[in-house]
Amino acid sequence: MRTIEWDNSDSSIKMIDQTLLPGELKTIKCKNVAELCEAIQSLRIRGAPALGICGAFGIALSARLSSAKNAEDMIKDMKAAGDAIKKTRPTAINLAWGVDSVLQIAEEEGVDPQLIRNISLEVAKSMADEDVAINKKIGKNGAKLLRDGDVVLTHCNAGRMACVDWGTALGVIRSAVAEKKKITVIACETRPLNQGSRITAWELQQDKIPVQVIPDSAAGFLMSEGVINKVIVGADRVTQEFVYNKIGTYSLSVLAKEHNIPFYVAAPVSTLDPESWDENVQIEKRSEDELRYIGSCKDLNVPVGVPILNLAFDKTPMENVSAIITENGAFYPPILIDEIILG
Repeated sequence: MRTIEWDNSDSSIKMIDQTLLPGELKTIKCKNVAELCEAIQSLRIRGAPALGICGAFGIALSARLSSAKNAEDMIKDMKAAGDAIKKTRPTAINLAWGVDSVLQIAEEEGVDPQLIRNISLEVAKSMADEDVAINKKIGKNGAKLLRDGDVVLTHCNAGRMACVDWGTALGVIRSAVAEKKKITVIACETRPLNQGSRITAWELQQDKIPVQVIPDSAAGFLMSEGVINKVIVGADRVTQEFVYNKIGTYSLSVLAKEHNIPFYVAAPVSTLDPESWDENVQIEKRSEDELRYIGSCKDLNVPVGVPILNLAFDKTPMENVSAIITENGAFYPPILIDEIILG
């Protein structure tokens, strides 16, 4: 089953509710843009590639719901919906990419409302299929960097739950395992929402790939002890200067560099953003409650009145990255984003 897909039966977006994992595997449906925005903001759907497809399907959904009588007014409705969708997660570039990709084609080729509806959905579905194929290519390219017997550290979740299927960082691991390499994964819990312990560990357990969860703070010690051979993470945006990914990624890159451990980033070309620089990339700040409480427990984890800075992402400088793995291949320092895009 795919993480996200279009349901033809009622013209809705169907997705796995990731907030319920690992306790419950449940699908939900978004039947309007407001429901979709809530699902994105609450992390029912998350992960850069999955958000890209989410944005694409969101535009197709907005076209279905628009009552506009002409193409111009329908495009206006779709752009308004797109703006609302893009605001939900500002750091991840794929969300805006998915929205804008469908909008551009709909505006260029749609001469009437029904054609716009058809084109938007056709393009979004094609992008979802392409995401799976791209992840398989990333996996194949990255598997060459893993050796039989490697112990690989990963952070957050860059698996099939972060994509339509297969995954980026975990896709590399899956591809290596498919080549009969014995790979063991160490997953950082990834505080405060524990995407590593809840989702990555669940995914790998489903695939019978050996995985062990550690506290985020244990990674450096395990590197110093020689337990970890490689580090591989995903990305939410890659600029000329930095890799933006889940908070804690930068610390792992510093630790890996100190211990001479390869630090790999696996991401599709759609995550590359050669036009942006650090000063115009917004780092998302999330609710204090994600740290003030532990899950649904109402017992305080932080004293009342103490301020909380809950950053969702950090930035890793390119000099800390051993290679960026994309569908176009693996690229090594000096890493030039424009060259990766051209392949």
